[in-house]
Amino acid sequence: MLKGFKDFLFRGNIIDLATAVVIGTAFTALVTTLTKSIIEPIINALAGPDAVSGLGFRILSDNPATYIDLAALINALITFTIIAAVVYFLIVAPMKAVNDRLSKDSEDAPDEPSEEVVLLREIRDALAKRDN
Repeated sequence: MLKGFKDFLFRGNIIDLATAVVIGTAFTALVTTLTKSIIEPIINALAGPDAVSGLGFRILSDNPATYIDLAALINALITFTIIAAVVYFLIVAPMKAVNDRLSKDSEDAPDEPSEEVVLLREIRDALAKRDN
């Protein structure tokens, strides 16, 4: 059982997965910082000069805990869209193209019989000639 676990760890897939998680986490932090530092202030500026806390509103005007921050919601949507686009265009689309190309190449290859089938046919033909 431990040998199987060791093979799993050193097969290479786990290393690739760990690398992808680390890079994905770093990229997410980068995009989050970009949207919080640049995009969210722009969205808050759209609320106008009278808005103290940005684009949003309070459900109860005298209770700051009831503030609904629309800028943070828009910021999260933009962050998600950027990360999803990067994942799609840098991982999903290229892998789909590679898979399509590989499947097309396998379809174009003629279905040649294996050596065993060829040998069995030769034996069959030789026996048929001997019986005649």
